[in-house]
Amino acid sequence: MSTALIILAAGKGTRMNSDLPKVLHPIAQASMLEHAMAAGRALNPEHTIIVAGHGADAVRAEVEKIDETAQVVMQEEQLGTAHAVDQAREALSSFKGDAVILYGDTPFLQAETLEHMVDARAKADLVVLGFEAADPGRYGRLIMDGDSLEKIVEYKDASEDQRAIRFCNSGLMACDAAVMFDLLSKVENKNASGEYYLTDLVELARAQGLSVTAVSCDETETLGVNSRADLAAAEAVFQARARADLLEMGVTMMAPETVFLAFDTVIGRDTVIEPNVVFGPDVTVESGALIRAFSHLEGCHVSRGAKVGPYARLRPGAELAENTHIGNFVEIKNAEIAAGAKVNHLSYIGDASVGEATNIGAGTITCNYDGFMKHRTEIGPRAFIGSNTLLVAPVTVGRDAMTASGTVVTKNVEAEALALSRVPQTNKPGRAAKLMDMLRAKKARLTKGAK
Repeated sequence: MSTALIILAAGKGTRMNSDLPKVLHPIAQASMLEHAMAAGRALNPEHTIIVAGHGADAVRAEVEKIDETAQVVMQEEQLGTAHAVDQAREALSSFKGDAVILYGDTPFLQAETLEHMVDARAKADLVVLGFEAADPGRYGRLIMDGDSLEKIVEYKDASEDQRAIRFCNSGLMACDAAVMFDLLSKVENKNASGEYYLTDLVELARAQGLSVTAVSCDETETLGVNSRADLAAAEAVFQARARADLLEMGVTMMAPETVFLAFDTVIGRDTVIEPNVVFGPDVTVESGALIRAFSHLEGCHVSRGAKVGPYARLRPGAELAENTHIGNFVEIKNAEIAAGAKVNHLSYIGDASVGEATNIGAGTITCNYDGFMKHRTEIGPRAFIGSNTLLVAPVTVGRDAMTASGTVVTKNVEAEALALSRVPQTNKPGRAAKLMDMLRAKKARLTKGAK
C-alpha cells in the first residue's frame, strides 16, 4: 500500500515567544520538522505534504533543504487541525493509498510506531495513535471497547470515570486518503472555539459503519513542544536517550551528562569521549578514537586511532585519517589530514591537504582566503612545517620538505627542500635602554598633563 505523509506545521507557537516558526526550533541541532520528516521516511512515502502557515517562507526553505521532493501547501487561516489536514486535498487528489497525519512539533516519534500504525490499517479503516500517560492532565481520552475505538472525549467534556482513563490521544492518525478527505468534508465547527477538529473523524467514521482502532506508543514519543521550557526538556530527553545508546554500543564517556550529540552523530565502539565535548551535525567518529575535553566537531570524519583535542575544533570538510593527532587550540576546516600526521598546537589548517606522517609546528596557519576567493595548500608526506609558518595559498610543499620557524611561504617548495624566508636578525647594542628611557619620559609627561 502506498503512503502519503501529511505533516502539520502551520502553528505560530505563541508561547515560544519567537520570530521563528515553532517547528523550526532545533533539538539536537536539527529542526523539529526535520525530526518529524525523518521519522516519516521510514514509511517510504510516495508523497510528503507539509502544511505551513505562520512563517511559511522559512518553513518552505527548511523543507527544500531536507527533501526537495516534499510539497508545501498553505493554511492561510488557522481554523483547526481538520482544516489544516484538508489543505492537502488538492495535492493528493489523484493519490491512491493511506494518508498518515503527523505533527511538526512532535519530534520523537519512532519509525517502528509509524509502521505499527500502518500495519493496523489491515484491520481497521481509521487508526489513531494513543499513549498511556503518567499524568493524563487535560489530554483527550481514548474510549475503547476491546480493540475498537468508540470515541475521543476532550477533558472538559469527560465524566469523572472518563477522566480516570490514562489512554490518551496523540493526534496522529492513519486512514485511506480518499476516505479521510470524505470524512473531513463532513467535519463541522459547532464548538466553543469555532474550529474544525480532527478528532471528530472518529465519530464520523463510526457513523458511516467504518471500523476505528487505536494503537499505543511510549509517552515520550508524543512529547510536544509548545514553549522554551518544553524545548529544553525535549533536548534533555534526546540527549539522555542518545548518550544511553552510545554507552550501550561500547563508547566510553567520562561524564556523559556533559557531552552533547547531534541528531545524526555516529560514533564507533571503544572510542573515548572526555567531558564537555559538543558534536554538531554530520559527524562520524570511527572505533578507537579519542576525543579530548572541550572539543567541538561538526561536518567531519575522524578515523580509527585518531586523537582530537583538548580544545580542538573540527569544522565541515575535516577528514582525519588513522592515527592522526589534532591538539589543543587547533582548528581544521575543509582539509584532509593523512595517516599519522600531527597538528598538535595552536594552528589553523583550512582548505588544505596534509600528507602522511607530516608534522605541523605550533602556530602554523594556512592563509587560504584572499578577500574574494579560497585557495588550497598542499603539503606532501613526511614534511616538517616549522612553528609560526604562514603558508600563503595557493602553494605546495613537497614530500620530505621543511620550512624554518617563522617562514612565510609564498611559492612552492620542492621535495626535500628547506624553505627559509626570515629577515636577518640585527642587534643594536644599548638601543633597548635608550628606548625604555624615552618611553618612560613620555609617559611621565602625559600623566602630569592629565592631572
